[in-house]
Amino acid sequence: MKDINIEKYKVTSTINLSNYETNVRLDTDDEEVKDELKKIRRKLGKLQDTLYAHGKYSVLICLQGMDTAGKDSLIREVFKDFNTRGIVVHSFKVPTSLELGHDYLWRHYIALPARGKFSVFNRTHYENVLVTRVHPAYILSENLPDVKSITDINEDFWEKRFEQIRNFEKHLSENGTIIFKFFLNLSKSEQKNRLLRRIELKEKNWKFSPGDLKERKLWNNYQECYQDAINRTSTEKAPWYIIPADHKPSARYIVAKTIYDSLKQFNDIEEPELSAKIKANLAQYKKELNEE
Repeated sequence: MKDINIEKYKVTSTINLSNYETNVRLDTDDEEVKDELKKIRRKLGKLQDTLYAHGKYSVLICLQGMDTAGKDSLIREVFKDFNTRGIVVHSFKVPTSLELGHDYLWRHYIALPARGKFSVFNRTHYENVLVTRVHPAYILSENLPDVKSITDINEDFWEKRFEQIRNFEKHLSENGTIIFKFFLNLSKSEQKNRLLRRIELKEKNWKFSPGDLKERKLWNNYQECYQDAINRTSTEKAPWYIIPADHKPSARYIVAKTIYDSLKQFNDIEEPELSAKIKANLAQYKKELNEE
């Protein structure tokens, strides 16, 4: 199978989304890709156990993408071998009245992973500079002191919000959270195919919403907003990765490999050793148990 260099997908300079591929095949068939994914997710599962025992880092995985980009199935397949006590998935929908009573980062902050654990954000705090930028009227629901009308939601407003997000992620990183941000880069033609499958296949009907078609008409607006958000917020400690998403097995494998290869670079993540006193008495403890 084609070797993957995860740095190829990492955003380290200004990007133009139109230059990025949406479909990649790994020079093999789907079954081998799935087999390789199984191998790497088992390794991730073991690494999760070590991270939990180590107890000093947490991991935040952020997934963004257009409707039908494959976020849900990616979560299911990539994290299948995790201990469920060590990972929590949060799917952020339209803010509730409780959430709107706080600042826009509050609901994300309270969902952050504890030390030793993983959190996956299915849609993230970036919705607040994506869907709200395409639909600025949504900002009015936040009841902000300095926003009296849509005319107050200008470029200065967005730059301030991007700065807040960069500071939020900087704070998390400096306090032990390892951050991955994945943009699942789906083509418009493949989205059409996936929406049609939701209509044509009875078992997928429940996934379809007429609102998907309304948002699809704003495709170019969303692409511009994604591109701007990625360019303004991909940093050394909270990088974006642009993942070709038209072929789901390849996308899942690339995401899993990116997480695993990156975490393996942390040489200090290891299981704590027993104290010298306990080690010296292991034989005695074993004897006590055997003589019960």
